[in-house]
Amino acid sequence: MHREGRQLTKFTLSSTICACAAKYAINECKQLHAIAIKLALDANSFVGTAILDVYAKCNMIKDACWVFEKMPDKTLVTWSSLFAGYVQNGLHEEALCLFRNAQREGVKLSEFTLSAIISACASLALKIEGTQLHAVIVKCGFHGNFFVAASLVDVYARCGQIEKSYALFAYMEQKNVVIWNAMIAGFSRHAHSWEAMILFEKMHQLGIFPNEVTYLSMLSVCSHAGLVEEGRHYFNLLMSDQTVEPNALHYSCMVDVLGRSGKTDEAWELIHKMPFEPTASMWGSLLGSCRNHNNSGLARIAAEQLFQLEPDNGGNHVLLSNVYAASGNWENVLMTRKYLKDSGAKKEIGRSWIEAKGKIHVFVVGERKHPAITDIYNKLEEIYHDMRKFAHMTKIECDLHDVHDDQKEELLKHHSEKLALAFGLISLPPNIPIIIHKNLRICGDCHSFMKVATHITERLFIVRDVNRFHHFKDGSCSCGDFW
Repeated sequence: MHREGRQLTKFTLSSTICACAAKYAINECKQLHAIAIKLALDANSFVGTAILDVYAKCNMIKDACWVFEKMPDKTLVTWSSLFAGYVQNGLHEEALCLFRNAQREGVKLSEFTLSAIISACASLALKIEGTQLHAVIVKCGFHGNFFVAASLVDVYARCGQIEKSYALFAYMEQKNVVIWNAMIAGFSRHAHSWEAMILFEKMHQLGIFPNEVTYLSMLSVCSHAGLVEEGRHYFNLLMSDQTVEPNALHYSCMVDVLGRSGKTDEAWELIHKMPFEPTASMWGSLLGSCRNHNNSGLARIAAEQLFQLEPDNGGNHVLLSNVYAASGNWENVLMTRKYLKDSGAKKEIGRSWIEAKGKIHVFVVGERKHPAITDIYNKLEEIYHDMRKFAHMTKIECDLHDVHDDQKEELLKHHSEKLALAFGLISLPPNIPIIIHKNLRICGDCHSFMKVATHITERLFIVRDVNRFHHFKDGSCSCGDFW
């Protein structure tokens, strides 16, 4: 049509660009974008929205934003496309900022858009914003939508409010499998394994068939609770379920079930027997299990596979280094860390954050820049002083640096989650739980510290690390020291 010199209309262009989005054909989209500019159709809402959608789906979010800003007339679909683009690309804070702009401009949002924004709140664990969005949804009459309802169940669970999550779930008269999955996943994150299993059985009794997400959640439940036989049971159910096709994620979860329980050799066998190419998540799970169960030989094999699959992920080098450090093999520790430095792979810095008075406060190990840092360190010293009455000893074996024990103890004392806890104790009222979020796995010393601290302060602490929620109360943790 273009070769024959026929004039392209806004409808032809937008339809063709939409086809590019379905195929992720970015080069063709750029060519069509150039044609649209040449024909002065790029400002048209249909054409502009279609171009924006392609850029967003192809991870070119800056280009999508540029198109959005240039459009004089933005439709609801335009706003929704950029919302979805932000969420798909993990830009949750930007999605929330866009939501606030939409509210200021009086844009009436759809169920789809609100569901995406709730997902952004869930990923950031923003309790206040999630509650405010819930009110907006009720006001708009969207609370009966299955996907919106599932997102609300998810956001309360991710924000540490599992009771509210279940109350909302129980209140719903009609539930589809998406809502059931959201609740089971919530129980899994909070180490409520038996509650998740009861829900699975209720699904079966009510004739609601599990899908691939349901089985993933159940295997995750078993993995984090150390329930090996139950994990085998759900894996076998999946294999015999004619309506669900097992995929690599299911096998990865089963590898985790076995590995976390110390059955690293069996996990290794499963990787070799499965009908899929091993993924980075499988090798990563096996490497993490080898670290926890001191299997340095298998750890090396898993790490070598990860170095090939994820050459830029410095976390894999750190994990292998930790395996060697735990066994006192400092020569290999130095070799691994040198390789990490030479490779240019990036190591993720551990961070913890806490919400207080509508503001997020972020801490790193040895934090010195926070305005209340003096009070924070004083509070931390006060807690350590009280802990001596309980004969609490710092777990110096959790610090894997080749330094003197005194230096190890000092490094461990100022881990980011401990600083966040001290800030919470001096900033939040005594009648509310202190909720801390961490981007990495909580270490053994911090876990032990939290248990004793909750006994001393008579407060409830909830720590959400990269794997799960830990509810610390009366000197114990909901994970049963298995995480």
